[in-house]
Amino acid sequence: MLPAALTDALAAMLGTSVRRCEPVGGGCIALACRVETAEGSYFLKWGRGDVARTFWAEADGLRALHEAASPLLVPEVLALGDPDEATPGFLLMTWIEAGTRGPGFWEAFGRGLAHLHRHTAGRYGFDEDNFIGRLPQHNAWADDWPAFFRERRLEPQVRWARERGRWHRRWDRPLERLYARLDDLLPARPEPSLLHGDLWSGNVMTARDGRAALIDPAVYFGHREADLAMTELFGGFNPAFYAAYREAWPLEPGYAERRAVYNLYHLLNHLNHFGEGYAGSVAEVLDRFA
Repeated sequence: MLPAALTDALAAMLGTSVRRCEPVGGGCIALACRVETAEGSYFLKWGRGDVARTFWAEADGLRALHEAASPLLVPEVLALGDPDEATPGFLLMTWIEAGTRGPGFWEAFGRGLAHLHRHTAGRYGFDEDNFIGRLPQHNAWADDWPAFFRERRLEPQVRWARERGRWHRRWDRPLERLYARLDDLLPARPEPSLLHGDLWSGNVMTARDGRAALIDPAVYFGHREADLAMTELFGGFNPAFYAAYREAWPLEPGYAERRAVYNLYHLLNHLNHFGEGYAGSVAEVLDRFA
């Protein structure tokens, strides 16, 4: 049930009473619901403590995706609130009504993502740190992509895995060899594209108008292949998506090997979030560099 103080705060912001709040599943961090009012429906996330800290970063990521003027749909941020004694922290967004995938959905999605990736910056990173799940994602700007990926992506996840007792000592040497090869494996100065940052199927919706909608971002400017690699980590998208993306913006040779490096970041993140079930996948990638 939505806390009474939060219900009152939302009613004051929206200028209308809150009729009900229907729980929405799918997330594992914040509480979420569909807020229904006389003026329409809204999507609300709320929580306290560390959960509340993630909302400001998520809001900035959603705004960045909006500013990219991509044909993909992104929820609009309507209001943010810090927690106090009576009210949890919250993030209020436009409600995206779910629809069905029609002909051409995957092609339009692939072209739309390529369009989003054309939104660029002069360096790698983001104006502020954000979160990948519950864990911090460090985004201090850098001019060298392999160094950014090692220092801002892999090294923090490895450190947290060690601290949690989830790192296996036999991974040390393969990791050292991966770090030694990183300058050769990854391009030094690829175009810094705006990335969703956590682009798996659970963070893509089909809107009522048939468009692909992006939710729960962990944005930063980086090599566009990092987004594409994530789409392939847990089963992959429809082949038409990849064909349309490559037609809009072809990939450089060697993507298959770089894909494994980029997805190591997400596998380590899942190891740190969910435990030993991801150890085998981490080992499989590292063993490629043993």
